[in-house]
Amino acid sequence: MATNEEIIAKAKAAILDFDNDACVAVAQESLDAGMDPADLINNGFTAAMNEVGDQFEAGTLFLPHVIAASEAMSAGVAILTPELERLGSETASKGKVVIGTIEGDIHSIGKDIVATMLKIAGFQVTDLGRDVAIKNYVEKAKEIGADVVASSALMTTTMVSQIQIEEQLKEAGIRDSLKTMVGGAPVTQDWATKIGADLYGENATDVVAKMNALF
Repeated sequence: MATNEEIIAKAKAAILDFDNDACVAVAQESLDAGMDPADLINNGFTAAMNEVGDQFEAGTLFLPHVIAASEAMSAGVAILTPELERLGSETASKGKVVIGTIEGDIHSIGKDIVATMLKIAGFQVTDLGRDVAIKNYVEKAKEIGADVVASSALMTTTMVSQIQIEEQLKEAGIRDSLKTMVGGAPVTQDWATKIGADLYGENATDVVAKMNALF
């Protein structure tokens, strides 16, 4: 039987090969071995996705590769989700989070990792996906009584829409009852402060740490 380290190595390889079937297989193998799904996601899938991101930044991989790797990770995480939810339900939920990538932006890799890490940390996460209209954040936040509305923007042209979230939450009369968080490659603490967002998430680890400090 494979060790945890060997299973994690397989998970990394599956992502770097853009292999959905291999991600599904290694996810199932990890469950059969009794591994904590968070270990496989953090040390296997997410570690490999960070490598993909670095290679994309360096120009050695391109957007189709990033999308393929993200889809492979999603296939693996889908296998782990029932177990994550079972483990999550054993710990008291910390808060309800609505998350999505902002309208006009189809990048979701970082947001997907953040959403997964928040689920592992015990938050109830409603992931709206990518290219999400501002009104959808507001409507979903009202519907579920969200504690946090988080938006990701990967382009300077879409990050300006994060201002609209602040304004529309105010118009809906719910801005004071929740926190807002912004993140994404061009987004900074200065930007978060300027638009009146409560929190800036630099990366998935930073987001989880700041959310844990809130709840």
